[in-house]
Amino acid sequence: MRAPDRNRTHLPGPRPARAVAHTATAVVLLLTLPHLAAPPHLTAQDADLERGAELYDRWCAACHGFEGDGQGPAAEYMLPRPRDFTGGIYQIRTTRGGELPTDDDILRMIDEGMPGTTMPGWEGFLSRADREALVEYLKSFYPPFETMGEPEAVDFGRAPRATDEALEQGRILFDSIECYQCHGGMGRGDGGSVPDLEDDWGNPIRPADLHMNWRFNGGGSVEEIYRRLYTGMDGTPMPAHSDLVDAGIITEDDLWSVAHYVRSLSPDRPPRIREVIRVDRTEPGELPSSVDDERWEEAEAFYIPLVAQIIVMPRWFDPSVKAVWVEGLHDGEELALRLTWHDPSQSPDPAWMEWQERILEAMEPKEGDELEAGPRPDRFALQFPRSIPDEARFPYFLMGDDRDPVHLWRWRSDEAGIENAIAMGMTEITPLDGTEVQADAQWEDGRWRLVLRRSLEADNPDEEIEFEEGVSIPVAFYAWDGDHGEEGTRGAVTSWYFLHLMEETPVTVYVAPVAAALLTAGLGILAVLRAQRREERAEAPVPEDRPVAPGDGHGEPQPETGG
Repeated sequence: MRAPDRNRTHLPGPRPARAVAHTATAVVLLLTLPHLAAPPHLTAQDADLERGAELYDRWCAACHGFEGDGQGPAAEYMLPRPRDFTGGIYQIRTTRGGELPTDDDILRMIDEGMPGTTMPGWEGFLSRADREALVEYLKSFYPPFETMGEPEAVDFGRAPRATDEALEQGRILFDSIECYQCHGGMGRGDGGSVPDLEDDWGNPIRPADLHMNWRFNGGGSVEEIYRRLYTGMDGTPMPAHSDLVDAGIITEDDLWSVAHYVRSLSPDRPPRIREVIRVDRTEPGELPSSVDDERWEEAEAFYIPLVAQIIVMPRWFDPSVKAVWVEGLHDGEELALRLTWHDPSQSPDPAWMEWQERILEAMEPKEGDELEAGPRPDRFALQFPRSIPDEARFPYFLMGDDRDPVHLWRWRSDEAGIENAIAMGMTEITPLDGTEVQADAQWEDGRWRLVLRRSLEADNPDEEIEFEEGVSIPVAFYAWDGDHGEEGTRGAVTSWYFLHLMEETPVTVYVAPVAAALLTAGLGILAVLRAQRREERAEAPVPEDRPVAPGDGHGEPQPETGG
């Protein structure tokens, strides 16, 4: 389904023949007066189908096709491809593998969308009545929904507690039932069988990266992971492990342990996206220069999502790299950044050449030159304005233009390594002789880690960024997976974020709190002493010959007059 556009006026238009015909009058009534009861000549079910058909044509057909076959005009731009409803094959269900989903299952997919795909959630845009009408209409594409009766949901029970023993058992079973073949030994989607994976329609398909549960189809909780393990994901290579339970090879508790282990690979909560990447200051000589330096433990990791580059021709709708984690440290003289992103192969890898061929065939360019499969390195780039902007006006985020070029650090996984460059657009990049940028990179278990280090000052300040403490400096990120056929404009991008180099903490920051505490303590002691003196005076006997002043209380302390 395409993303909703609240600002566009839609009028019903001609559409191909379909199982449920309807008249123009009924469509107008349903569009303009959706709150009224169905016309007398329509049953309630007919009205739902009519409404569902109109909504489907408006919001869903561009991707899923007017006949529900997954062949909409936008489908060829997408991987995974949109769902073909005519076969009754659904990934996310609470029913057993191979069975039809319940109405609630279909409604949930409409409500929440399918994370990791182009399918958005519609709960906040369409009314529940409209979404339920869509459920009825989607079922009409597959007649057995009517003849087979209501599907029966599985009783999954409740999740047992996650103990250390359960997590260890889950890790062992993850290997013994060969989850690593697709998901990889560390769960980053880099298993040895991945280059050959395809869905039931012959399209290349990737397994989930188990370190990003917020991108899981069907949800990322322990309970939701267990359901996917138990029921499988029809139409994909993900099998139903209920077969292993039924055969007595593993128990339901074993499968819960696997679910707990898979859930443990992701953070407790989805990472928060922040525009400012804080770069903490460290002592001189303590700046790390390698990817595995233990001093990186001092730095906070900032999560930056990347998206498809679909603006500059030729565009790329299926980028491989979904996010980068950025850590930064500086010592007042140099800056070091560690960039971490998931990539299932160290490109170029001959074992992935067949995958690249299939990807390029599936994502055949709709504009620009057709790509040929071949060895391509992985790439990563950081973009900066050439100088710190005085105002909130930055160069074009897709590598600038001829009026306002940008400064690039470009790294690639082959012998070319790292280089400085000036860019006037994504295809107009010129190497730059300037300040040396040091690089250290390592690929392991489906993950790249790259350290870039450079002095804060630049040899050529007219062309290169100079970093300043206490100032937020714009930065944008780009990634290319060579074995996924990515290069040039075909890759993953971000808009502007900001690096903020923290300033050295002044001595007063440490001295002031101590001084304030001492002053407070001193004032407190003084107050106690004065209160004690008042008490002593109040309790002292009054001489019999002392005249009592007007208003003098019996034993009340008198105002002090000094001495």
